[in-house]
Amino acid sequence: MPIYLDNAATTPLDPEVFEAMKSYMLQDFGNPSSTHAFGRKVRAAIESSRKQIAELLRCSPGEILFTSGGTEADNTLLRGAIASYGIRNLISSPIEHHAVSHTLEVLAKEHNLPLHFVQLDDAGHVDLNHLASLLKSHPASLVSLMHANNEVGNLLDIDQVAALCQEQGAYFHSDAVQTVGHYRHDLTKTRIDGMAAAAHKFHGPKGVGFMFVRKSRKVQPLLHGGAQERNLRGGTENTYGIIGLAKALEIAYRDMDAHVDHIKGIKVRMIERLRQRIPGVSFHGDSANLERSLYTVLNVSLPESPENDMILFNLDLQGIAASGGSACSSGASTGSHVLHALYPGSQRGAVRFSFSKYTTREDVDSAVDKLSALLAHKPIPSEA
Repeated sequence: MPIYLDNAATTPLDPEVFEAMKSYMLQDFGNPSSTHAFGRKVRAAIESSRKQIAELLRCSPGEILFTSGGTEADNTLLRGAIASYGIRNLISSPIEHHAVSHTLEVLAKEHNLPLHFVQLDDAGHVDLNHLASLLKSHPASLVSLMHANNEVGNLLDIDQVAALCQEQGAYFHSDAVQTVGHYRHDLTKTRIDGMAAAAHKFHGPKGVGFMFVRKSRKVQPLLHGGAQERNLRGGTENTYGIIGLAKALEIAYRDMDAHVDHIKGIKVRMIERLRQRIPGVSFHGDSANLERSLYTVLNVSLPESPENDMILFNLDLQGIAASGGSACSSGASTGSHVLHALYPGSQRGAVRFSFSKYTTREDVDSAVDKLSALLAHKPIPSEA
């Protein structure tokens, strides 16, 4: 049986989500901008989904705008903030997702804006003292720091960052694609200005996400066209995707405590088994620290070996799906920019295992057994 341990890249669709989407894929096909009964029914469903998401995140429905996913949400918020708030400085980190880092690089050139990088500690966490210093010395800043790193799992204290940004009048954007649906967000307390999320990271459909845009910090649209999404995102809404997104988030909040306990147990088991079976194994970033990293992600650092370049290929041959970094860069010829930033010159191998509510202890045991055998050049254990 193939084993899927790449849930940070995407998660399988929850059957409950599919059932919620089905009628909007087949029968309720009206355009939500149409004023007749077909359109009104769909419009009502979209607004009900918006309200449901807002209630879960503790914000107003008007602050939730639907997008095609996290990348569009990031681009809209970053470009829109620059167009709206007289931004003169950009502040980020060297380990952001490319949806943010590449966008900031382009914006810095387009608008002739300096791009400053906050320092990281030895484990890859943002140095908040250095961030405070950057904010004080660089006024009118746009700060973009992800809530959790998608490769090594390090968590950011977004409440503290939001407070620092608010103190200095900076616009704070965060890519929360890896944490929405896995942690509870209270946007009445976290004074973030803009946040991105994607449904497929928490067992919803691909091709749909949302951005939280604080009503006091609205931005200019990226896509112009119709008046959809409060005039902030032109284009006919992805109705069944939005229905699925809301259902997936509802399920995530409903079952979160049980899923957190289950997945943390899975992660702890894999850490223990890897330490038992692979001499010299360690973990990148703060990945093995359950309090300071995503409980869904474990980035394994393997001892130096000329065969590390083939480890993901060989795991795939054994039916184990994992990654060496971000799946969005799987076609790139270079390695992970995150690991390069944290460990320049390192020759150690990297495998990112990421878990979901569907991951079992047997999955973990089998994956560790096969990885251990590959590294030791032993026969691969057969399935029972």
